[in-house]
Amino acid sequence: MSKVTVEKKEHLLLIGLNRPEKMNAFDLDMYMKLAEALGTLHHECELRCGMLFAHGDNFSSGLDMVKWVDVFSTGQFPELPEELRDPFGLNEDRALGKPLVMAVQGICYTIGLELLLATDIRVAATDTRFGQIEVKRGIYPVGGATVRLPQEIGWGNAMRYLLTGDEITAEEAYRMGLVQELTEPGRQYERALAIAEHICEQAPLGVQASLLSARTARSEGPKEAVARLMPDLMPIMQSEDALEGVQSFIEKRKARFKGK
Repeated sequence: MSKVTVEKKEHLLLIGLNRPEKMNAFDLDMYMKLAEALGTLHHECELRCGMLFAHGDNFSSGLDMVKWVDVFSTGQFPELPEELRDPFGLNEDRALGKPLVMAVQGICYTIGLELLLATDIRVAATDTRFGQIEVKRGIYPVGGATVRLPQEIGWGNAMRYLLTGDEITAEEAYRMGLVQELTEPGRQYERALAIAEHICEQAPLGVQASLLSARTARSEGPKEAVARLMPDLMPIMQSEDALEGVQSFIEKRKARFKGK
């Protein structure tokens, strides 16, 4: 069986980590399979949102370190073909251009937490245990945690966990804004699914533009994001979806968006 499952559900792509017998420890094959799945989400027009989850009791115990030693020794992640997307979203030329919702449970260490930081909306079961524990293994996080964790939860909170490798409970993750909702164990999948499906009901061009604008503000600063607001709106105003949005408002009905 594939170490990453992929299932299309109308406009939604469900992506599941599938190595439960190893607590979804990430090896190189999983990394590439996830990049392929994200590439499918990015390129196929009918897909509007993705949902990342994990089969089994745990999201991921982290990197399968033995399999990654040679990669880390080269000083770079495996090269991705042009059609694939970077699971960490660190390479702007290979970044996913559509929203990704994540459901998480059990243990979520190292690469698991960095994958979470690369997603847009996160739902966690109350039994989730987060950990950026690389400092306990003689290395440090290279999948984006040192950049994104301070952005998400503040400098002091981030250093508290990056420099100690201590666990973050689900409740603490929610308090700091690392996750957006908590559920009873076993309910995180259906809640994340509901959010992802709700995103799929919105205008795809508007959703993608909103996502891009927010990311631009984070990566290039508010000034650049503000400068692009009206120019990026102009082509959307010529779309069928913009006309449908106005017409549905006039007719007081739910809009039927096509992504055109």
